[in-house]
Amino acid sequence: MPDAGEVFGRTADGRIVRRHTLERGSLRVQVIDLGAAITAIETPDRAGRRANVVLGLDSVGGYETLSPSFGAIVGRYANRIAGGRFSLDGHTYRLPTNDGPNTLHGGPENFVRRLWRVEAVGADRLDLAYRSPDGEEGFPGNLDVHVAYSLPEDGVLRIDYAAWTDRPTVLNLTNHSYFNLAGEGSGSVLDHVVQLDADAFTPTDAAQVPTGEIRPVAGTPFDFRAPHALGVRIRTGDPQLAFAKGYDHNFVLRGEAGRLRPAATCHDPASGRRLAVATTQPALQLYTGNNLDGTLIGPSGRIYRSGDAVCFETQGYPDAPNQPAFPAAVLRPGERFTARTEFRFSAA
Repeated sequence: MPDAGEVFGRTADGRIVRRHTLERGSLRVQVIDLGAAITAIETPDRAGRRANVVLGLDSVGGYETLSPSFGAIVGRYANRIAGGRFSLDGHTYRLPTNDGPNTLHGGPENFVRRLWRVEAVGADRLDLAYRSPDGEEGFPGNLDVHVAYSLPEDGVLRIDYAAWTDRPTVLNLTNHSYFNLAGEGSGSVLDHVVQLDADAFTPTDAAQVPTGEIRPVAGTPFDFRAPHALGVRIRTGDPQLAFAKGYDHNFVLRGEAGRLRPAATCHDPASGRRLAVATTQPALQLYTGNNLDGTLIGPSGRIYRSGDAVCFETQGYPDAPNQPAFPAAVLRPGERFTARTEFRFSAA
């Protein structure tokens, strides 16, 4: 029988949270069933020294009450929905707000705070499921979500998503891992060299809600078509960077959504670790951990500050339910949402 995982702790209401370990070759990944959250990804540097390259917390209580979605599957709707409302088929749905006047990542009690059901677990694969009941956080329909973490080959972490509903609803799922290729707790990632397969991004207003414009990256601090360090342009006097206190923007990926294709690369020159991201999703949110403020302490015993991680959140477009020019994010009965993202680790 597969290992059921080790006890990581208990929720405030007494439910057991388990941590599951996947291994293949040089890659070791740990996932808890609270939020379906990745708590560690261990991968070697150019000298063969392994380190955990994602931020996290060392207790269930931290993940329940403090975590800014560290490593979790966020939904029903990742990113922002303006004004905490949207209309679908002539009905307006109102959502709880948790980001000023807006709803972020599905609301204050989103998938990050939910205990997921383990459906199958093996040495290099973990299948998790969650049923979001009709009306949860204001969203319509009973929604069934399935997420599979697998290591199909040495150095590759694959995430497969599937979801279906019994009423029309809106959906945007992503994994919210915070990467630091130098190692968790090692400080700033602004020297990490990043490249994005994106010719445009979606600018926002001061509340970080998309305006509806799709703007070319050429001539802006958002041009990552050629690799360069995150810190090179992050302090440019661009209102978009001021709104977000750094990078926290949705980039329009090249190629056909639904087909697995390159999305991003990231390289830490000091350790030699490299990350390549591929996805079937239409977009990617680049986030430089701007809201980490020194109040959270990681498993390393070191505090997390702004710029100590970078997120590559493969996703649909933010606020698409309120933006008719954006690709639709509607899921209807009889349809099945599927998506795949791969994180490929290497060192040189």
